[in-house]
Amino acid sequence: MEIYKAIKYIRLSYTEDKTVESDSVGNQRRMIDDFIAKHPEIEAVAEKIDDGYSGVLFDRPAFQEMIEMVKRGEANCIIVKDLSRLGRESIETGRYIRRFFPAYNVRFIAINDHFDTLQEDGDDLTVSVKNIMNEAYSRDISIKTRSALEAKRKNGDYVGSFPVYGYIKTGHQHKKLEIDPFAANVVKEIFRKRLEGYSALHIAEELNQMGVLSPIAYKKAEGQPYAKGGYGDQKDCKWSATTVLRILQDETYTGTLAQGRESTPHFKIKVRQAKPTSEWMRVENAHDAIISSHDFDLVQRLKNIDTRTSPKSDAAYIFSGVLICGCCGGKMTRKTVRYKGEEYFYYYCRTGKKHGCEAGPMIKEADLIHCVQESLRGQIENVASLEDVLTSFSQERINQELIHEYQEHIDQCSRQLEEINQYKMGLYENLVNGCLSKEDYLTYKKQYTEKYDLLKNAAAQWEEKIRAVVENQGDRNRWISHFLQFTEMDTIDRRVVVQLIQYIKVISKEEIHIEFRYKDEYKKAAAFAEQLKRREAV
Repeated sequence: MEIYKAIKYIRLSYTEDKTVESDSVGNQRRMIDDFIAKHPEIEAVAEKIDDGYSGVLFDRPAFQEMIEMVKRGEANCIIVKDLSRLGRESIETGRYIRRFFPAYNVRFIAINDHFDTLQEDGDDLTVSVKNIMNEAYSRDISIKTRSALEAKRKNGDYVGSFPVYGYIKTGHQHKKLEIDPFAANVVKEIFRKRLEGYSALHIAEELNQMGVLSPIAYKKAEGQPYAKGGYGDQKDCKWSATTVLRILQDETYTGTLAQGRESTPHFKIKVRQAKPTSEWMRVENAHDAIISSHDFDLVQRLKNIDTRTSPKSDAAYIFSGVLICGCCGGKMTRKTVRYKGEEYFYYYCRTGKKHGCEAGPMIKEADLIHCVQESLRGQIENVASLEDVLTSFSQERINQELIHEYQEHIDQCSRQLEEINQYKMGLYENLVNGCLSKEDYLTYKKQYTEKYDLLKNAAAQWEEKIRAVVENQGDRNRWISHFLQFTEMDTIDRRVVVQLIQYIKVISKEEIHIEFRYKDEYKKAAAFAEQLKRREAV
């Protein structure tokens, strides 16, 4: 009696309901085992499982391993629950059954379909019809899945697997995004730093220095889902300029969901292709915002505005990154004009009338400086007149918020320090048990010690920030101090422009619009002052 060396092949697609027992991996295994038990001529030599793979394509890892075993002569029989487990693409499934398996003398068995290539009366027509039906089923599932996802996107439901840093999935079936307070504070700090003129690299380096976990490392530490593979699997996942830039460019933080950015052109093709922006599904106010739309738009605009430094120094031009055309929103460029041995500086819009911009003539840098300086003086005077009210109104609230934020950072450092202590204890046990060589032990110990010292230093800095708040110093009323430090300003420079102005819109030679920073905070304080005046009048 010929003995057949069989491979039990099991497949479950990600589109199928894994709670249905008839299609589960366990049920497929039991059915194949029962079949083998009734056929003494069959001996199982391997089991291959593709869990979460579509039957339309045949580059499934377990399937390819099975084919390689057949080619090496390690198996000459394949058993599946039914034909659809082998594949749902009629042409390729038929090729394996009619060409590949016979070429390698492989016996193929589909139990539920009562198909066995060893039987001479095998119904080839039935197999062809069932393969076509399986492919039609796959097409139907693909259409239904696409339609369901489209409906969810239109409803503002989050359909991704891994929410962006700063949010977690919550609600019924995890369809909505909810703010993660700790991570959201980090995101706010990143945008604040960028609006103050700091580069992405500088922000990343500062976050690493303060011991703030990178998005991947934070999600790992908190047990949140994250994308496996690549950078995320590295042991030391730190902040980088690329990570910061991705956060700065993600409009999810404004409460807007932009989904459906990629798709597959056909249900048989699984390679995803980028879709044009016009075809994205965008839903505003789908969840709570971390960053205001105004600040987000300003950050995006800053990417396209002239931020070159002066060729004679490392400092940027005074208005670099904040000066925009009031007509087209494009960047304005500094230009030097020489006349009779003298140099004159102007700003102009490079878009020009040829490209649809109706902006006026160039504006002198000297006139612009004078106008901005007078406007800044007026704004600083307004803030100064509200200083007493602002301090009494915001002191307790700001103190509490800042202390809570800094304490969360300290707690995060403490958790990491505790983990390192446990790792170090485990290292010593492994050394004693002979699992680690002395050289490896010393290497790992040094790495853990360096990280421990870094975290201790970061925790101390956060503690210092808390003390500064309690002692009425530092960031407690930082937006007020940003203005008041320039009370005695004689002339404006790059520092005052970056710290106090979000952008300057040049509408004409005679008209400019200056958007100051902390506009919302100022409005709230002014409204409160007006309320106090009304109460006193009563």
